[in-house]
Formats: sequence, C-alpha cells, structure tokens
Amino acid sequence: MALTEPTPAFEVGVVCEVFGQDRSAAGLPNYDFALCSADGGPVRTTSGFVLVPHAGYDRLRTADLVVVLAGPPTPSMASPALIVELIAAVDRGARVMSVCSGAFVLAEAGLLEGRRATTHWLYAPLLTERHPTVRVDADALYVEDGPVLTSAGSASAIDLCLHVVRLEHGAEIANRVARRMVVPPHRDGGQAQYVETPVPDPRAAGELEQLLGWMLGHLDEPLTVESLAARAVMSPRTFARRFRALTGTTPHHWLISQRLLLAQRMLESTDEGVEHIAARCGFGSADVLRHHFGRLRGTSPQAYRRTFRSIAA
Repeated sequence: MALTEPTPAFEVGVVCEVFGQDRSAAGLPNYDFALCSADGGPVRTTSGFVLVPHAGYDRLRTADLVVVLAGPPTPSMASPALIVELIAAVDRGARVMSVCSGAFVLAEAGLLEGRRATTHWLYAPLLTERHPTVRVDADALYVEDGPVLTSAGSASAIDLCLHVVRLEHGAEIANRVARRMVVPPHRDGGQAQYVETPVPDPRAAGELEQLLGWMLGHLDEPLTVESLAARAVMSPRTFARRFRALTGTTPHHWLISQRLLLAQRMLESTDEGVEHIAARCGFGSADVLRHHFGRLRGTSPQAYRRTFRSIAA
C-alpha cells in the first residue's frame, strides 16, 4: 500500500483489515502485505497520529496489487517517484487501486486517461475539472476499468477490497472475509444514497422493506412500477420517489441488480443452463442475461461460471 502525507487513517485501517490480517489458520488467504512511503519513513495521518511503514516505494516493484491512499486533493499530490512506480506496475500487469481521493494520484500518473473512474462524490466535480479525459462516475461505489480500480468515499474501500478478494478467490472466500469483518459482502446502489438528501419517512421505509422481501421471492415474474406501486398502495410516482429515497436507485435498476446477484449465485452453485437461469432470474432469455452481465459485470455468464466454479472446486 502506497501512502502519501497526510494519509487517511480510516482507509488505512480498512485495507490493513482485508489484506494485512493473517487468517490462514481459518483457511483464508494470507497476503505478503506492506505499507510503503516515499523513503520508508514515518507518515502523518489526517487524524494526527503517525504511521511507521514497512518499506519505501521501491517495495511496490514486486507487488501484484498497489493500493494508493491520499488525503485531501491538492495539486501535485503524488511524488514523481510514486508516479514512476504506479506506471511501471500497470505496465508489468499488476492491478492498481485507489481509495477516495487516491484517484487524483492515479490521474496525475496518467493511468485514468480515457478510463472510467470514481472518487468521493464531493471530489468528483474537481476530478472532472482537473482531468477532463477521465470518465468520472460520481454515482459508483467502485469502478474496475482494466487493471485500474477506483473507489468512492471512506467506507467504499471495504466494497472494493472485497471485490478484489472476490476476483482472486471467488465469492465464498469474499463472503467469509466479510463475515469476519461483520460487513455485507456486497452493497447495492451507488453513492447517490449517501449524498446529502432528506432522511426518508421511517413508516414508508418499513412498508417498502416488506415489499422488497416480496420482490426478492418473485424475481422471475414481470414486475412493473405500476404493479409494485399497486401492491404498496401508492401511486406509481410516489412509489418511485420513495423507492429511490430508501434504496438510492430506481426500481428497475434495483431489480436488475438483484436478478444479476441471483444469476451469479446460480452460476456458482448449480449446473443449470444459462437459458434456465435467465428465466429463473426474470431476464426472460439468455441473450438479455448476457447483455446485462456484460454491461454490469464486464464478462459473460459462461466466463463467470468457469472462473468461479473452478476457484470453488
């Protein structure tokens, strides 16, 4: 993990918790993990205390994953030495990942040029202004674009770290790590649910939570805003507004997300054909499932099954 000064304490803790803990006794992966600073010397955190790294930036030269942390975005946040190591890491096939404002460091290194990326929603306009060639997605919790991964604000570091574990070791291992950390293995929605908005009426939230449970049990059925609004005894317009207030996304996007998650579980744990899985998950046909899988997961159902079934085996 590459540290700049001042470095955010919470994000350091998250990355250390996922990749710096030895859980091999529980049958979980153990990583060769190191904190790195420019000269290997102490680094001040945004919370005022000091971290003592394991090594200098030269340690990054053998890393398969380089995580970049940074404090508030300022011009020229990254040292030339760090930029050199980040570019070299991508060139040799390693993954490079940023947390929150660390995306500005990757942008300075030119690694986000033409790529889709995210950062904290507060900083997204500034990232677009400073680096107009970056396709900033201010709503995403995290983004994977080739070997470069970026995450949003503080807690989204958990989401991205678990995503990397899922890529390397499969969903079951990621789920077990998440359970150890007492966090959900996957969160739906995006940053929109965390932008400053009025708190939804708890009574409306309770009504919709019951409906959400019903929807999960009927994903294979045609579910329209009109039919769901009628079940919730609301007008379609009121239902759509309250649904977004509770979940941070639209009924359509929520359904697509839940149907994809069910398809992933079936691909991982059953031998059912893609056509059957598509029907069971409410996509109707394998072509529609492949479309959404490619758009939102960046791969095909069959490729996903080959990857995660072989890892599980």
